[in-house]
Amino acid sequence: MNHDDDRELFNRLEADMADDAARQEGAEVVDLGKARSARGAADESPAPEPTGRPAEPDPSARALVDGPDVKGPGYLGRLMGAKRRAIVPDWLKSTNELKTAATWVAGHYGHMTGYHVLRTPVYAARLAFQAPRGAAKFLGGTMRWASDAEGDPVRRAMVTKEDAATYLKLSRQRDGRVRLRTLVVTLATFMGLGAALALYVLAPAWLMAVSVSAVVLALGWAGDAADAPVINRAVELPKAQKLTSDIVLRALGALGIPAINQAQSKGREGFTFTAPITRDGPGWRAEGDLPYGVTVTDVIERRDKLASGLRRPLGCVWPEAVPDEHTGRLVLWVGDQDMSKAKKPAWPLAKSGTVDLFKPVPFGTDQRGRWINVTLMYIAGIIGAIPRMGKTFLLRLLLLIAALDPRAELHTYDMKGTGDLDPVGDRVSHRHAAGDDDEAIEYAIRDFRELRNELRRRTKMIRSLPRDICPESKVTSELASKKELGLHPIVVGVDECQVLFEHPKYKDEFEEIATDLVKRGPATGIVLLLATQRPDAKALPTGISANASARWCLKVMGQLENDMVLGTSAYKRGVRATMFSWGDKGIHYFVGEGADARIVGSVYVDGVGADSIALRARKAREDAGLLSGHALGEEPEADAAASYDLLRDLLGVVPVEEAKVWNETVVARLAELRPEVYGEWAAEQLTAALKPYGITTVQIGRRIKDKVVNRRGIERAHLTAAVAERDGNRDAG
Repeated sequence: MNHDDDRELFNRLEADMADDAARQEGAEVVDLGKARSARGAADESPAPEPTGRPAEPDPSARALVDGPDVKGPGYLGRLMGAKRRAIVPDWLKSTNELKTAATWVAGHYGHMTGYHVLRTPVYAARLAFQAPRGAAKFLGGTMRWASDAEGDPVRRAMVTKEDAATYLKLSRQRDGRVRLRTLVVTLATFMGLGAALALYVLAPAWLMAVSVSAVVLALGWAGDAADAPVINRAVELPKAQKLTSDIVLRALGALGIPAINQAQSKGREGFTFTAPITRDGPGWRAEGDLPYGVTVTDVIERRDKLASGLRRPLGCVWPEAVPDEHTGRLVLWVGDQDMSKAKKPAWPLAKSGTVDLFKPVPFGTDQRGRWINVTLMYIAGIIGAIPRMGKTFLLRLLLLIAALDPRAELHTYDMKGTGDLDPVGDRVSHRHAAGDDDEAIEYAIRDFRELRNELRRRTKMIRSLPRDICPESKVTSELASKKELGLHPIVVGVDECQVLFEHPKYKDEFEEIATDLVKRGPATGIVLLLATQRPDAKALPTGISANASARWCLKVMGQLENDMVLGTSAYKRGVRATMFSWGDKGIHYFVGEGADARIVGSVYVDGVGADSIALRARKAREDAGLLSGHALGEEPEADAAASYDLLRDLLGVVPVEEAKVWNETVVARLAELRPEVYGEWAAEQLTAALKPYGITTVQIGRRIKDKVVNRRGIERAHLTAAVAERDGNRDAG
């Protein structure tokens, strides 16, 4: 044995043990609580006495930024800020939704009952034909059970293995089973035959028939084939996959969002569920927080990929933001059926009923099938969409709702000229025109001028009413019902409104009047609804789009159109009507009723249904004696202003020696010249009336009592130039 090798081995072991001891030095167990207290005491130790020199920072010291002494809200504070879930579901609180649910359940089970009752003879015949096969299956099964056929494969296996001991045990077990089961079968047979003989001899005919029928049907049921069921389904249920957390995480991971993919690649989920996945109406609802820096808008932009990841149709997948939470809180609702194809509940107003425009009226349903209401008073509304998405049908639906209030006076204009608004216009409207020809435009501008005068009359009327009758200085349902006040609702609906606002002659006047109606009309009971397939700055002037309180936006193509209809920055907030597909006809974002943007599928009323509702609205007006204007075949009186030449009248009241004159002076002279035409004009109205002629007002100064007063006015030279250009450079003087 080599002792040098042994000594070398012992030396190496001793060195390794010394290294381990050195590494373990100071590796004692530490009490974390005491260590933190000691560290806090060290941090709070008094500073050294000042020496007149700035203290040098310790590079090894660690800066505390988390603030260990600053605690968050306590349990009570967090409890006070907690969001309580409703004890009673929303659908149970609403009478309409409860009625809808009860009606649906009753109709569903009533349909099932009727379906199966009608087919009962067919079911009985099928069972009777299957009875022989059922009898054969019953006898065969009984014989196999009595002979212990289920143990035969095991016994054969023991024979194959030549395991005699096990085979003998199984044989003895089989003999015991066969004896017992044969006895049971024999006793059951004799008892059955005896009972059958007793029934045949003693029982009445009806009981015998019932018994035989029951036996035959039972044997028929036993003979049922898997591929030929006796009873068919009365209702074909949609086969929608249950939404689970794994499916949601898989779909979010397929969106290609880096933060989610990085989290999932490191073994994390990339989405934190804040509530269990639950059934919510005809679909599933999942809620949770996205990773830091990921917003709900990022998910909405990839809705098509999300639908692919969920393996659901695009119309079933609706990601939404939570308005009162941070921008990373996602609510994902996945419907059982495509929203555009799902059957909607029957509209309560389709067959009967009237409305009060001052109260909410259902006009559509959300993704969950719940009714969404609209209050048409105190609003001005904009409807925007690309062609063929249901914009005109939605406007017609709102006008039909207005028509069902007998007090409402409708002014309808179909600038597209296809006649989609004729069911309302011809039967109910006080004023109605279709098309974009000169006659229709002249008709519309005269009506708009009348509406402006009516707006001024109403403001004076409201101002004159006592405070106890009109405490809020606006029209109420009670005031609208008093005919002597003339404050009934006026609803103006214009389809393809860009035709008016882009008209070469009257566009400025249309814009001025419409802007005034949008701003001041709601309080006086005048509602303006504008629909356009070109929601841009020309089709919807800024003064109108910025002040409309109700918005309906169906599918649009870009961010500009989206924000023109839904409001500035709606696209950035995730409210994007660009995500709707071509098949989502009638589905839109609705902003109104004091709520955030909601996705709504409007009620579909076809031409026949619109005629029926309009006739019912006409009958209600006839009964109340409120049918008027176009619906009665009455044409408006010729506009007095159309019979006179404004520019010539201005030249008549502004003499040659007066180069400049204030607007208010000109208006007063015009009122004296033709009181029936200019009697109600104000200085601002003269300014608007001159815009189509390219004449603008200027600032004119006059010295009054040693003071210079500046007011807007016109120059006579501009009038003569406009008349000369219009009349072919003839002498305008």
